Amino acid sequence: MSRKKKAFTLSFDDGVKQDMRLVEMMNRYGLKGTFNLNTGIQSEKNSFTIEGKSFCRMNQEGLSRLYEGHEVASHGLMHADLRDLDRNDYEEEIGEDIKNIEKFYGKRPMGFAYAFGSYDDAVIAALKEYGIRYARTVEDSHDFGIPVDLMRLAPTCHYRDKKLMQLAESFVGMQGEEPALFYVWGHSYELELHEEWEMLETFFSYISGREDIYYGTNIECLRYLELV
Repeated sequence: MSRKKKAFTLSFDDGVKQDMRLVEMMNRYGLKGTFNLNTGIQSEKNSFTIEGKSFCRMNQEGLSRLYEGHEVASHGLMHADLRDLDRNDYEEEIGEDIKNIEKFYGKRPMGFAYAFGSYDDAVIAALKEYGIRYARTVEDSHDFGIPVDLMRLAPTCHYRDKKLMQLAESFVGMQGEEPALFYVWGHSYELELHEEWEMLETFFSYISGREDIYYGTNIECLRYLELV
């Protein structure tokens, strides 16, 4: 059987309770993804309110079982804007989060998602020093091109993008020898906030189970495409 040319992956931030329902849905459709956590605030007491609705993160206990089969990556210890920090603060915000993830999940993270989508050259240089191999931005590309700069990794689109299904149809219909990556990101609390669980399941049902698509976590897809 020939090697698949197309890869599909998902990425969700913040480790909120809605991840439980999301992971169950992903597992049911045979999809894999990366969950970007802030270990310094990974507890139920860390809640936030959006449009009058309250959401909270999960306690650390048991999360290794929840995310089994998926990838856990760093999102910063306290979800800080790294551009606002002095370089001396990187050890806590980046280094401690990496150490915690390795301790709690048994594997040193290779990926990072920029809190607030915020980064600059100094931040990227620091992440590389800590062994981070890729870092996801929030700058949607709306295409399936193979990323050139993994430290400025642009996803294809947010799951709420109006062109999501159009992009999915284009990806499924792609033929040829050129490799392609379809990368969708978001926050699972948005699914509850906007009552979009059914919409996402429709998307999952459409994109999943296709013999010519490789399904993996972020790092798995990057390895599969021989980028790391």
